[in-house]
Amino acid sequence: MRNSSRRPEHSEHDRRAGDAEEPSAARIRPSVWRGSVRAAALSAIGLLALTACSGGREDLSVGPGTGWPSAFHDSRNSATSPVSGSRHLTLSWSRPVGGPITSATTVSSDGQLFVTTRTGNDCTGNPGLTGSVFSFQMLTGRKRFCNVLGPDAIATTSSVDGAANVYLGDNGGVNSFTQMGQPRWRTPVAGVPVSVQFTGDGRVLTVSQLGQVDVLDRQTGDRVASTYQLLGEPDYMKLPDLPRPPDGQGIDDCTFGWPHCPVANVSAVDQGSGRFYVTVWRPGSATASLVALRYADKVIRQDWSADLLTDGSATSPTLSADGKTVYVGDNGGALLALDAGDGHRKWVQPLGFAPMGAISAADGLLIPGGDDGHLVALRDHGDNVEIAWERKDLQLRGRPVQTGGDTGYVVASIGTGLNLVTFDTHTGATVASAVLPDAQGTTVGTAIGARGEVVVTTRIGEVYAFKPEA
Repeated sequence: MRNSSRRPEHSEHDRRAGDAEEPSAARIRPSVWRGSVRAAALSAIGLLALTACSGGREDLSVGPGTGWPSAFHDSRNSATSPVSGSRHLTLSWSRPVGGPITSATTVSSDGQLFVTTRTGNDCTGNPGLTGSVFSFQMLTGRKRFCNVLGPDAIATTSSVDGAANVYLGDNGGVNSFTQMGQPRWRTPVAGVPVSVQFTGDGRVLTVSQLGQVDVLDRQTGDRVASTYQLLGEPDYMKLPDLPRPPDGQGIDDCTFGWPHCPVANVSAVDQGSGRFYVTVWRPGSATASLVALRYADKVIRQDWSADLLTDGSATSPTLSADGKTVYVGDNGGALLALDAGDGHRKWVQPLGFAPMGAISAADGLLIPGGDDGHLVALRDHGDNVEIAWERKDLQLRGRPVQTGGDTGYVVASIGTGLNLVTFDTHTGATVASAVLPDAQGTTVGTAIGARGEVVVTTRIGEVYAFKPEA
């Protein structure tokens, strides 16, 4: 089943109707809009030409490493960017998406944003609970397309390849769309793929909250390896009437790593070895586990499993740059480092709060995020760890990221609102602070664009885009 049965809601009439309310802090200039349309048309023509020349089997690159092509930037979940971060940012635009957001926004190398939500109306305003994927343009915040998905698409992460094709899940399927929102393929799966990553050979690796693991061809959606079940295969000989669980079962537990969501996080992938790391809370277990799997020779196998995440997983796994260490946080308030090869524990660092999301890891400097707690940086020394610096005055409201130029960004609660704080990663000192107008609660992602733009997404459903000052 390669073709989606859903029709994308992105006609020119719908774009005009849906964008009647302009994003704040930005007005759309006709010249910019016409230029964007011409650029999109030329891109589409180029893509068609490439397809024609390659017999429909073009090898589109996964991505150049700039932009924010997956939930935590890369296959390692490093939450870092090679771009030299600007220390002087200005709010470019902000806009609501019409519903809450629980997964990070992704950004293609050419600046196209992708975000999922759940609303009481579909993309054309028809009532009914539905999920949607929105695409916005970095320059203006203008909506490029909105496509209707299953209601639990809000829990899925997306990944973007070098041609700005986007890959994401919803209830019972993995979907791929072009940069203009046209469906490319849809592959059925059990559950909702909460993790979407790329393998070293350019395949799409997905893991659903029910524990189904698949590796798919990026061009067709075909399975290139037998499906692997993290919770084991059901025995229909003993239980012939065993019903298939609903695709959305336990999905609301995924945000917090609670037990009704067996797989709650985004896998970290070592693209060189084919090994990838998944957090799993198996039914009946007292703790959640970190599991190492390997995809090689079109087969998925388990390498090891470590039962050590107290009260469930709080973060996605993060791999060190050399692939030798995997970091993960639990709901008991600890940050753990394990040997990536065999799963033995290297060290445990109590934080005093549950980290959330992923751990930003650059050159051995680890900065966890959270919805509570404070900004703190840890230095990994291999078999032990120390606090490099901490800022108890900065209360976390999201996931910090590190960029080139010793620059980091984090959203913190300051006064009665939220601020995007720019800090020096060596010392933790504040460099600058910018208000997120009318922002409340906490954030689910901070992404860095190819030109140093910073995109912050709040849980209540607002997207803020900052641009470097000239």
